[in-house]
Amino acid sequence: MSALFSGLYSTLLLHLDRRQLVMRGLGNYCLSCCVNTLLQTLSATWELAEILEKWEATGLGADVHNVPLQLKRVLTAMQKDLPQPAPHKDFLHCLDRNSIRLKTQHDADEVFLSILDLLQLQMNDRTLALEIQDLYKISLETQLQCLECSIIQTQNSHLLSLPLHIREEQNTLEDCMNSFFEQQELGGINRCLCAQCGTKTRSKQGVKVCSLPPILCIQLKRFRNMRGYTMKLNCRVTFPETFNFSEIKKDAFSADFTQNDCRYTLYAVVVHSGSAICGHYTAYVRHRVSKRWYYADDSHVSQSSWEEVQKTYGERSRNYLMSATAYMLMYRRDRREDGQQQDLSG
Repeated sequence: MSALFSGLYSTLLLHLDRRQLVMRGLGNYCLSCCVNTLLQTLSATWELAEILEKWEATGLGADVHNVPLQLKRVLTAMQKDLPQPAPHKDFLHCLDRNSIRLKTQHDADEVFLSILDLLQLQMNDRTLALEIQDLYKISLETQLQCLECSIIQTQNSHLLSLPLHIREEQNTLEDCMNSFFEQQELGGINRCLCAQCGTKTRSKQGVKVCSLPPILCIQLKRFRNMRGYTMKLNCRVTFPETFNFSEIKKDAFSADFTQNDCRYTLYAVVVHSGSAICGHYTAYVRHRVSKRWYYADDSHVSQSSWEEVQKTYGERSRNYLMSATAYMLMYRRDRREDGQQQDLSG
């Protein structure tokens, strides 16, 4: 009996270990590598799946046009412990019916934002729809100061991904963020109308953070229009596995910023290989349970490492067209366990 029990126990442990490490691939159907990669990052965003699980899509049935319904189904399928790729053609055709076309090369950040917009438009539960938006919502305050009369005009807005410009040589994520929040002088044809002066004047424009989201999506703007052509920048951009947003320049935060925890951990990286004209998307994803990194290339999924992720920083030579470079970074805000508070408002 003891031998039998030992065998059953070993089989159970093996099964549990497989369930912890399983990650299903997605077949490439009609040039779907971009959507496949985004689905892997959305599957790793377990907060999104939990919100969709709470959503009761009453009255929709098998609505082939409803993106949140089809997304809920494909994310559920991706969590099943099965060796074959997860079925996702219904989701791809649903996107096609919503103008994200099959057999077309797409920009991953644009498709990501389009999916989030469609979730807002097509969910019949506004509370849960806003919960999804709040997962990614970066609240900002834009300040415009007239250089003639010094009056400051402010406007509140939000982003669902943070677009960071990169230099054509070497960059760090911190440098890119600091550059995003630097004030810029607007003159010449870029002068803005001052309400107090009643005319267009030179001004300074800056952006400040009002609040940060649980999921911080960052786009590294590697595609640039040059003389009417879209070119890809393969230059080096280093990024950490963990970082503290509060360590960037202090004047990046608005006066009413009161968030205590700005520490984030990387959990997914969208990678682009090739040129702007002809490219391929893959993803590195950090497993929720095992904390190990996995590499997803359509239907092929393999265990990876942080050292492999770091190889997507890029090359210093911008002519290295086939370089596999990080394009989107997904960071999850850490939960404070020590009860300490950090005030950045001052």
